[in-house]
Amino acid sequence: MFVFVCAGCGARLTAPLSQVVLPVHAHQKYGNGLQLPVLMEPGTFAVDPEPWGPPWRRWEEIDPEEAAARGVYAPVHALSDGAPGAIVIAPGDTRGTLLIPEKRGGYCCGLDGADGPNMACEACGLPVASRIDDCSLWQAVWLSPNAVWRLPVDHADADAVPLSWAELTAEGKGTPPFEPIAGWGARRGVDHWWLWSPQWEAAAGRALAHLLVASEGRPVTVPDGLAGEVFRRALDALLPAGPPARRAVLAGPGRPAPDADADILLVPVHPQTGETWTPAGPAASAHPVPLPFGVWLWLAFPEPYPPVPASGGMPEGVLRDDPPMRRPFRPFRADPGTFHHTLVRLPAVRSPWLREVLDRLTRDLRARLF
Repeated sequence: MFVFVCAGCGARLTAPLSQVVLPVHAHQKYGNGLQLPVLMEPGTFAVDPEPWGPPWRRWEEIDPEEAAARGVYAPVHALSDGAPGAIVIAPGDTRGTLLIPEKRGGYCCGLDGADGPNMACEACGLPVASRIDDCSLWQAVWLSPNAVWRLPVDHADADAVPLSWAELTAEGKGTPPFEPIAGWGARRGVDHWWLWSPQWEAAAGRALAHLLVASEGRPVTVPDGLAGEVFRRALDALLPAGPPARRAVLAGPGRPAPDADADILLVPVHPQTGETWTPAGPAASAHPVPLPFGVWLWLAFPEPYPPVPASGGMPEGVLRDDPPMRRPFRPFRADPGTFHHTLVRLPAVRSPWLREVLDRLTRDLRARLF
């Protein structure tokens, strides 16, 4: 485990933390005027390897070779010239910090960090972090990589090893596909809407970019059920209907071995190590499409909630009064920001047909495909 300390005076700024994978939805903007929860689990931190935050440079100011060297292969609105390696933690894990009153970037319903670091070390006053809690953004504290140091600490869990795939599956921490999202400014307090999970929409945005690359411009079939509901509408709209289809299947720990004729595998990413699950045998040559473990687990082993209330009484010996899971009022749509962010960072995007997909993104947004 680690703590982060001020680079200026050495004062401790966080509780002891364990490193995990940066969430796919870390920079997601979801809806308008909605109140998203805390991004990180308590006691964890993640590192963003890319620069993020001000100062920004517009695409017109950037040489394409420089962008490619940074792993960006198609136009974006702007690229950050900030320092890479920002550390994100839960707000409750900060220690010894104060808000900087004049750094109020955002302020629709909270702070968005647009003015740069808005938290300072209480001991010496050095700006060390940005608190994010504005509407439609995940609540988090982003530690500035040039203003903090990471130090190991002695702790009872310091030597803990990452869970195995089997242990993760047995633990069963799936991410539900639907959840209530709160909105600000209601006359009688906070309103709630039952919506598709923002985490699922971000995960699907990243996976859809990988699915398009794996398709090689051909149709893609996905399993029936929730996977079909998440991916099929977008794949059918973005890919041609003519050529022979490529077949995508769910694969991973606890699942049957993929068939040899599977072209694409929807597989989990280990939440602690970032390792993508890979099969043995003939299926090892199939194209992997990464999914956050919690999303993959729910797709691979759906929770036993019926889509509509069952008729008749409960089976003998079963006492339950909880209603079936509610469903959103609209079809699933992948997160467009995550989709774009992922696709422009895949070298295959330089092919003409994928550039056309990017060029049509605004139109597809109007058609509510994303």
